[in-house]
Amino acid sequence: MLDHYIDGFIKYLAVERGLADNTMESYYRDLQYWQKFLKSNKINNLAEIDENLIIIYLMSLKKEGKAVATISRHLASIKTFYKFLLIEQLVDVNPTAKLEFPKTGTKLPQVMDVVEVERLLRQPDLTTPTGLRDKAMLELLYATGLRVSELVSLDLDQINMEAGFLRCMGKGSKERMVPIGSVAIEYLKLYLEKGRGKLVKRAGLNALFLNHLGTRLTRQGFWKILKKYVKEAGITTNVTPHTLRHSFATHLLEHGADLRAVQEMLGHADISTTQIYTHLTQSRLKEVYNETHPRA
Repeated sequence: MLDHYIDGFIKYLAVERGLADNTMESYYRDLQYWQKFLKSNKINNLAEIDENLIIIYLMSLKKEGKAVATISRHLASIKTFYKFLLIEQLVDVNPTAKLEFPKTGTKLPQVMDVVEVERLLRQPDLTTPTGLRDKAMLELLYATGLRVSELVSLDLDQINMEAGFLRCMGKGSKERMVPIGSVAIEYLKLYLEKGRGKLVKRAGLNALFLNHLGTRLTRQGFWKILKKYVKEAGITTNVTPHTLRHSFATHLLEHGADLRAVQEMLGHADISTTQIYTHLTQSRLKEVYNETHPRA
């Protein structure tokens, strides 16, 4: 797809910029790798390439184990290529304009792949009230990216299953609305119909998730529950209560969601906080939710 443009770009580097052969070879290798990614995703023309696609490509390099310096070089190659395309008036917009290079030494979050998440979500025993509760909690965490503190703080009246949204109170007492996928809604309904009533010890308690004493489940209680299921699922990576939140954000981006939408759903006041999921972007604005979650 890009062969003709890449050849023109390499000639431009040689004639107009007089770059050394090894430098031009490096650009060529990086752009061939980029083109291979585009072909594997059935991208056939320049008009289909946007900022989000480039972010997903660079995330794929990270998943392949590429070093930060290597990812930065690939981004630099694509940036320079787009400057050439603009000069030649082959494109009107530069999708790399807002992308920044990943910071060396940035600690990246632990993320489970989709297969590991599926294994984890299959562990709760749906024949018991606590199993129904646990299934609903895990599905809801993965469907919404809530913090565990936000999850255990949920009350019954904060869930609107007909509309497919929940109302959440995040950091700094800032309220936000978060979409809930259909799978999570299904198991929430099952828990409320067949599980929660058997855990209730006193009338009038509004907490959504209850422990065996009939009181609100705590963060520590959820942590013990999660550790048990991680072990049963045979997952050997270090999974913490925050791992499902990280996985939620990463899987959304991998399936085409916009970074601004992910920022809003996670409740990040600053987009730079959300950048850890792309390892690239520092400052961008909020946008609406893209319905791209793998379990929506």
